[in-house]
Amino acid sequence: MHQVTFAEAEYRSKRRQTRREKFLAKMDALIPWQRLLDRSEPFYHNNDRGPRA
Repeated sequence: MHQVTFAEAEYRSKRRQTRREKFLAKMDALIPWQRLLDRSEPFYHNNDRGPRA
């Protein structure tokens, strides 16, 4: 386990958010991820028993 230093703790609160982080936060708030996963799951192969025949 990594212990956070005082410098790291101080830097985290003052660091600016990047454009990528802002974009991903907006996408996370807008997209209902669980519903999307539930609808797309039947189309993906479950690889528990090896490759498709």
